[in-house]
Amino acid sequence: MAKRVVIGLSGGVDSSVAAWLLREQGYEVIGLFMVNWHDRTGIIEADCPWEEDVVFAELVAKKLDIPFHVVDLSVPYRKRVMDYMFSEYEKGRTPNPDVLCNREIKFDEFFRAAEPYRPDFVATGHYCRKEITQEGDRVIYHLLAGADPDKEQSYFLCQLSQHQLAGTLFPIGHLCKPEVREIAAREGLPTARRKDSQGICFVGKVHLPVFLQQKLAVKEGNIFEIPPDHPMYDRQKKDPEELESFCAPWTYGKEDGTWVGKHRGAHFFTVGQRKGLNVGGKEDPLFVLATDVKQNRVYTGQGQSHPGLYRPGLKIIPEEIHWIRDDRVMEPGEKRNYRVRIRYRQPLQQATLQMTATGMYILFEKKQRGIAAGQFAAWYDGDELIGSGVIHR
Repeated sequence: MAKRVVIGLSGGVDSSVAAWLLREQGYEVIGLFMVNWHDRTGIIEADCPWEEDVVFAELVAKKLDIPFHVVDLSVPYRKRVMDYMFSEYEKGRTPNPDVLCNREIKFDEFFRAAEPYRPDFVATGHYCRKEITQEGDRVIYHLLAGADPDKEQSYFLCQLSQHQLAGTLFPIGHLCKPEVREIAAREGLPTARRKDSQGICFVGKVHLPVFLQQKLAVKEGNIFEIPPDHPMYDRQKKDPEELESFCAPWTYGKEDGTWVGKHRGAHFFTVGQRKGLNVGGKEDPLFVLATDVKQNRVYTGQGQSHPGLYRPGLKIIPEEIHWIRDDRVMEPGEKRNYRVRIRYRQPLQQATLQMTATGMYILFEKKQRGIAAGQFAAWYDGDELIGSGVIHR
């Protein structure tokens, strides 16, 4: 008897080809479309709303001759993803809603929504791979990078657990995007030429300040420019053994910087941001170095090479450390070398992870640009994603 798979059909080419591959491999496939967001505030009009996505998803299901259903998960999505996102921005942090969407919705709420169909597995169209090994009586599920370096998506799944991996299939992880497009065209799938979705998971491409104004008020404040020769850059972060100060963010006070303009709310900005400052007359573009949401101040510096954009390390507090490989948990006093990324598409960076009683410190071989609290740092051993955590500072 064929094993049954419920696949999240999104109306895009990746999940369409994933469904086709599963059917070709002999699985009994059921398509399930998630509706997660209804509000269009701040959404760029050129983006396709979910109403169009569901039409394409149903057309794919008909082409493949598989059952198709729709589930509305907008209530848990708002509570578990978007409310968290608004709350983090309000605190002056930079969340990654796509990582949260996978942990809280696609691999949790969606699993529950699939239960009535009694699946053996749930499948998605992510560009990542899963391998299974056994050590004694223990089965270990490995989350590996996808074969396509341009589309590799394991970072977005950095908060998954062994339990979630056990019940999941990634049918296209071994393929590159051109191959996926080729299969879709050859098989006459309606999504073969659809553009990839962009922006926030299930919401789309947004004008972020307008989108955030659903919950966060406009509050006029001041923008200050910090010179690259600020003495703080020479004083701090000299000794890697002083972990707390070495991994601390740059901080600025009322006496720092020169006034250069106004903004509409410090919580609308993040470290490394260039757009939206609307300050002209500078030799080089201004970039955000830091924000102070309590004082409603934004601190900036000129040029990509400004020292305030770069840091040698970061900290993750104990309750925010997550291990996909729970057999590789680090104990206080332990050090390990891994490759780390702090954002999607960032090349992996060599780093030393050092565990203490107060949290994990990640010390990079080369200083990293734009480290921001609220982002996820993910660490890899070769192609395997081992664990991740929310950057505390």
